[in-house]
Amino acid sequence: MSATPVSRLAATVERLRREIQEANAAADGRALIELAKGVLVERLRCGPAHAARQLETLAEQASVTPLELAADLVNQAAQDRVTEAVGEFLVRASDELSAAVRLRTAESAVLSGGDTQRVAESVLAHAARPLGATAVAIWSAATDSSLTLAGFAGITPGEASRWRYVPPGVATPARRALIEREPVWIEDLAAAGLPSVGPSGGRAVLPTVTGGRLLGVLEVCWPRPLEPQPQPVHRQLDALAELCGHALDADAAAATTPDVSELEALADGLFDSALVLRPHLDDTGALADFRIAHLNPAFVDLTGRPRGLVSGALLLEAYPMAGAGQLFDKVEHVYATGESFRTERMTFTEMVDQVPLTVVAAISITRHGDAVLVVWRVEDEVARLATLLQHAQRLGRVGGFEENTALGEITWSSQLYSLWGLEPAADPVPLAQLTAHAHEDDVPAIDRFLRTVLRYRRAGSAAFRLLRPDGVARHIRVVAEPVLDPSGHLLAVRGAFQDISAQHWTEVALSATRDRLADTEQHVAEQQRLTVQLQHAIMPAAEPSIEAFGLRIAVRYRPSGGDHVVGGDWYDAVVLPSKQVLLSVGDITGHGIKAATGMVVLRNALRGLAATGAGPGQMLTWLNLVAHHLTDHILATAVCGVYDPETRVLRWARAGHPAPVLVRGGKATALPLLSGVLLGALAEGTYEQDEVQLEVGDTLLLYTDGLIERRDVPLDECLERLLVVSARFEGTLEDRLDDLLDGSDSNTDDDTCVVGLQVT
Repeated sequence: MSATPVSRLAATVERLRREIQEANAAADGRALIELAKGVLVERLRCGPAHAARQLETLAEQASVTPLELAADLVNQAAQDRVTEAVGEFLVRASDELSAAVRLRTAESAVLSGGDTQRVAESVLAHAARPLGATAVAIWSAATDSSLTLAGFAGITPGEASRWRYVPPGVATPARRALIEREPVWIEDLAAAGLPSVGPSGGRAVLPTVTGGRLLGVLEVCWPRPLEPQPQPVHRQLDALAELCGHALDADAAAATTPDVSELEALADGLFDSALVLRPHLDDTGALADFRIAHLNPAFVDLTGRPRGLVSGALLLEAYPMAGAGQLFDKVEHVYATGESFRTERMTFTEMVDQVPLTVVAAISITRHGDAVLVVWRVEDEVARLATLLQHAQRLGRVGGFEENTALGEITWSSQLYSLWGLEPAADPVPLAQLTAHAHEDDVPAIDRFLRTVLRYRRAGSAAFRLLRPDGVARHIRVVAEPVLDPSGHLLAVRGAFQDISAQHWTEVALSATRDRLADTEQHVAEQQRLTVQLQHAIMPAAEPSIEAFGLRIAVRYRPSGGDHVVGGDWYDAVVLPSKQVLLSVGDITGHGIKAATGMVVLRNALRGLAATGAGPGQMLTWLNLVAHHLTDHILATAVCGVYDPETRVLRWARAGHPAPVLVRGGKATALPLLSGVLLGALAEGTYEQDEVQLEVGDTLLLYTDGLIERRDVPLDECLERLLVVSARFEGTLEDRLDDLLDGSDSNTDDDTCVVGLQVT
């Protein structure tokens, strides 16, 4: 599995810890054997050397290890009571001893098995079957990630034949272990939903790695769901998987053993820098690094060092930053799996005199037997710029040219042939023949361009319509400059053609759009002007105060948005034929001419309804019918009141509008909210009516929501602020209304209308 720098350091620490544990175990074992030798010296009356030979002979005759025989001798000498020191060792090692015996037996059988088929049979007989397993499969992995059944045991030949080859991409337990490069333990294969050879039960699937190369997979099969296994069993199967890897490696070596000299000869034939790497293993046989075994003649070091400082060195020693970058990981992966790696851009960073040097290169990594071939090509700045220029010409639809006027030689870029609609093998068109390929209306412009460049020796440009051979007309811009010798004689002309058709048609469309937009703006402005005039005619910002019948009435109206937005707020204060006073405010939803005309309709309709002598509730009921049936989907809120000067009683009703505010004795309160839906919302609606007895000095305010509403504040808080401000009224009624408008902090960009009524 690919390792990071931290994981490699952790692996080194783990290896040292394992070596210490093995040394401690070996020391414990030697102590136990020395005790047994002491027992034999005492019983046989012989020397230590003779006792050692005798211990080995007895162990061989009993088919046990010397360590097991030593334990038996010490136990017998202690009369079946193990001493504290021996007991501590045996208790710690008892579980591992039985596993170790089976492991050593299986190891011997595997090493003597020869081919992979016999190895599989030995693993099942000596290691897997004692663990309860009934089948073993050894898979060989190819470089394309396909799997081949190299050996099997406990599986019928017919089933093995069906599973002889598993193509790349098929999800099996072996494929999972191959991808993860870690042991996979499956409790129940059927529950996991992964098909595989052998019985459907528990599985232990372990990758076989030899010297850092992933050669295949060892799969051990149980007929029933598998219980969690102790660590000795895990270690035992890991060791057997490694041995199976040696068998697979031997089979692969027997099938094909690449000659390193042939690989070096292949590297020498390349024009790019090439390195032949050989694996460098640590004391445990694990891959630690790669040795640079060969450099081809074209090799150039990334940091400019001589070849002698790189050849023969370890990869991480020659390029220490490779361990922190991608290079070492990719080399390790290719060596482990056999999968080739190739990229057009890989960034290398190395330290040169404590200064980081970054190089970009294309790289190819392939495995050949036990060696890895790394080929890199440092990115050439000139080639990279040439590629960028080609892309720029393609994206900008630009093609360059150079015309030698003395020799008549013309050079075109490849993009220019496509722009002119010519085959790459066609002859370029000279500048002198440019008019023959242009629209006749553009010939004068081309003639002026040619005179500027050829006669006056100055840079010039022209735009014309190119008539291509395929019948397609394109809008082209040509720019060129003369190339002069020291004497001022014309040597050549270089320049470029650019297809500006898209720009031309965009400009045409933009011009047409501007014309339509200007017409639209003019129409909107005219409509807006008429709407504003209508609004100002009907709803002036301030009307003269009305003072009659013991009342003083003042009105203030402030449109929002100036001349750009016309709203539908309205107000009315008029003396009726019955000598009563009609008071109303309303708000049409929306803006513009529709809102203004709707306001006129409802305001005038309410005046006509008031002449009938009906109460405010009845008038709003009729006004709702007008809004719903006789207008173009108008929705509005309104407050309507009728004041009787003789009784000082105000009858009022509301249709979804804020209730009026009564200011009396330095205290402001809102009248109770009466029921009543928006005008025009329903075909039929009823509106509750109420009365309020006014007193001398009272002030009543009718207003639209543009006076108080804020987007970020609840409506109740906005109303509470209005009550606080209204309670502090001073001065005349007109002053109070002006103060309300000036102090309003509404931010809804809506019209504001206020009607004030003061009893005198």
